[in-house]
Amino acid sequence: MSQRKKLAILVAGGPAPGINSVVNSATIRSVLGGVDVVGLQDGFEWVMQGNIDHVVPLTIESVSRIHFLGGSFIGLSRANPTTDPQLLENTINALLRLNVSQLITIGGDDTAFSAMRLEAQSKGRIRVVHVPKTIDNDLDLPQDINTFGFQTARHLGAELVKNLMVDAQTASRWYFVVMMGRKAGHLALGVGKAAGATLTLIAEEFGGKLEFKTIVDTLVGAIVKRLSHGTRHGVAVIAEGLVEQLDPSDLSQLEGVERDAHGNLRMAEIEIGEILKKAVQARLREFGIKETIVAKNIGYELRCADPIPFDIEYARDLGYCAAKYLLSGGSGVLISMQAGHFVPIPFSQLIDRETGRTRVRLVDINTMKYAIGRRYMIRLRKEDFDDPSELARIAAVTKLSLQEFRDRFAYLVENEPPALDLMAPSAD
Repeated sequence: MSQRKKLAILVAGGPAPGINSVVNSATIRSVLGGVDVVGLQDGFEWVMQGNIDHVVPLTIESVSRIHFLGGSFIGLSRANPTTDPQLLENTINALLRLNVSQLITIGGDDTAFSAMRLEAQSKGRIRVVHVPKTIDNDLDLPQDINTFGFQTARHLGAELVKNLMVDAQTASRWYFVVMMGRKAGHLALGVGKAAGATLTLIAEEFGGKLEFKTIVDTLVGAIVKRLSHGTRHGVAVIAEGLVEQLDPSDLSQLEGVERDAHGNLRMAEIEIGEILKKAVQARLREFGIKETIVAKNIGYELRCADPIPFDIEYARDLGYCAAKYLLSGGSGVLISMQAGHFVPIPFSQLIDRETGRTRVRLVDINTMKYAIGRRYMIRLRKEDFDDPSELARIAAVTKLSLQEFRDRFAYLVENEPPALDLMAPSAD
């Protein structure tokens, strides 16, 4: 008599609030559907080596309250089975030995790519669906659809930045807050807008390669502009993804920095906040200005937080749909909820034809949403250079002549995005 087929769940990549909510609802839906469920501990780490000893049975009783909790009930890792076809085959064989015929992967763009490759190589032996998880919010979903975990991370990040803003005002200092987000600036911008930070810098606003000098001058310009209005404090939120756009010759610290199993820079090893702090302070000293600046990194504090109700509900919906889709015979899709409806997105639609990898969703800077955030930032603008009175006020802080100030800083506003005006409704 053959054993009953099983459904397996694994989590890969970095933590995000809501993982356990997916595990909870996917397990309950599967068990009620007559399917046994197992959790693969530590992502692909063990199964891609053919090791089936790191598996935990998942039951309704064992997962019944984990949806409230942060972290991952079954662990995770960044182990990458796509580096070698044999690792993919090891993974498939390990799952078959466990009598697993259905797999739910939970992760970001790298895990989505692994799920895609695994499903293709299994040739129908194992059906696979992927649930998009990342606080970076950078999976290729429609612009108004978040990845789960993002809203919790934004909520807590905004609270932390709010506290730093009060401290900055109290102690007359600046904070450079480096916000997690490997390639996209969604989290930095979301936190900066919600908290009302002085300014937020994301890689998307600069386009291709970025000179270190441009970041430094942008921050110096913001500090000088604040000083021209008698304010000696501020908080700049800086997306860590800026590092990947810098010319390596600008930052010797980039040389020899470790990469993870998917080839991504280990951002935590690059102290970009401290580097910027020293460079900005040195530039300010050229103008006879001395400012206290504190560099802070925010990211790891957010990843394993208990999810807020939004992410609990959202992640449970995704987990339910993932299990139901598999139980209905489906495979090869990313699970999404759009306008309250389940929308399966075929893996084939996620691939970037140029790179062969899953596409990454960047911040669209040509939207009203970004334009509003930009408008509330305090930084040098084109209008400052067009207004002689305002320009004289700002230049006076640096003791530069108006022309010298233009020569030094005007390039920052050459590519300033145009303001997006609201269109009045037609009278017709």
